[in-house]
Amino acid sequence: MPDKAPENPERYHDGARLSDGTARAEGMAEAGPVDDVVPGSRVEADESRAGGSEGGSHAAEKPRKNPVLVWVKEIVTVVAIALVLSFLLKTFLFRAFYIPSESMESTLDVNDRIFINLLVPGPFDLARGDVVVFRDAQAWLPPVATKPAGPMDWVGDGLEFVGLAPDNNDQHLVKRIIGLPGDRVSCCDAEGRLSINGVPVNETYINPAEIPQPKTFDIVVPEGKVWVMGDNRNHSEDSRMHQEVNGGFINIEDVEGKATVIAWPINRWTILDNYQDVFRDVPEGTPAK
Repeated sequence: MPDKAPENPERYHDGARLSDGTARAEGMAEAGPVDDVVPGSRVEADESRAGGSEGGSHAAEKPRKNPVLVWVKEIVTVVAIALVLSFLLKTFLFRAFYIPSESMESTLDVNDRIFINLLVPGPFDLARGDVVVFRDAQAWLPPVATKPAGPMDWVGDGLEFVGLAPDNNDQHLVKRIIGLPGDRVSCCDAEGRLSINGVPVNETYINPAEIPQPKTFDIVVPEGKVWVMGDNRNHSEDSRMHQEVNGGFINIEDVEGKATVIAWPINRWTILDNYQDVFRDVPEGTPAK
């Protein structure tokens, strides 16, 4: 009597045992897909989706920028930043000035451009020997004749305002501080030297040919003022020559700043010295009221 066939017959495919469910799925695959849509509609839908994706990528692309406009924008930005920084430096830290006369030779020559430190006086105190620029509040200089401003004058004024050009204002002077508040300064001893608080000083920054000095004096610097002189002693209209106005003294509040460096011409570039060794042995004075 033949054996009874198994209820769940198994078949073999390439040596692998498959269940009857897998076989049925395979048979369906071989028979081809059964679909309720019109032939070709699925392909058309796929193509439509592909086309939509491609169109979306084109729509997402940004228009190319004009390289010339980009370059101009960058230049304008850099110039604007430079102007702002220059203005801030001029306002709070440094300022450029032009030297028009020989009164400070040979420390400063005609046509030198210098930078002054605006923090002196202010957070930092003045010292004997400092070269300073100050406003001509005492009218040492003759009045400047006004003239119509031309186009180039406006440009120059603008560059000066933002600090990109040295200040050519004729109403500023540059001298060296000799006496601080309370100092007694006199000229001259038997060797033609200045004395400060009774101590003769050897001023190594002046030309020995300028000694003896043409004008004698003996003064005490009041509080809030300084006594200034040019290094080119016989060619400097300084405190000695203006004692009829404010005693020849300069108000500290009129000092714009301390000259720190010769910036131009290149062969003159140097950091300015205040020659502290010259005044090392000078004692402090007592300000006169």
